[in-house]
Amino acid sequence: MPACPTIVVMGVSGSGKSHVGAALAHACGVDFVEGDGLHPAANIAKMSAGMPLDDTDRQPWLEAVAAAIAMRRGKGVVLACSALRRAYRDVLRGADPALRLLYLRVPHDELARRLRERQHFMPASLLDSQLATLEEPAADERAIVLEAGTDLAATVATARRALSMPARPARG
Repeated sequence: MPACPTIVVMGVSGSGKSHVGAALAHACGVDFVEGDGLHPAANIAKMSAGMPLDDTDRQPWLEAVAAAIAMRRGKGVVLACSALRRAYRDVLRGADPALRLLYLRVPHDELARRLRERQHFMPASLLDSQLATLEEPAADERAIVLEAGTDLAATVATARRALSMPARPARG
């Protein structure tokens, strides 16, 4: 069994998925997959223009994320993926039924501040559409919910404890 399961770090844009996910992957010594990098060019263009994605737009992206999970199943991997709706998360679970969800919950004002301060194809103007789309994970999804603040090290440490993740073995 891998030291790290398949973990999807989920939440709306600006919640810290990429930073937390990369740090978790590094701590476990497994691959990190940035879900944004799997979007088709048409999705990026649409979001860059300030238009929210619909389910038809998201489908090829979700299939690409699921393929990235399936390719690493049983090896341990951490992915950053908004996974805003349960139906989207179900697609990802189809690639690895044992995947774990780490949901980063951040207050609206903090999300808006983060989005205004970063360089990304997802403009701050789409925050409200993402929040409207978000279906927080249900109890049967076995998600770990973290109130993700600004202290990355503390958030990662809390996530590792909640996920019962061991430290990466020392290299000798």
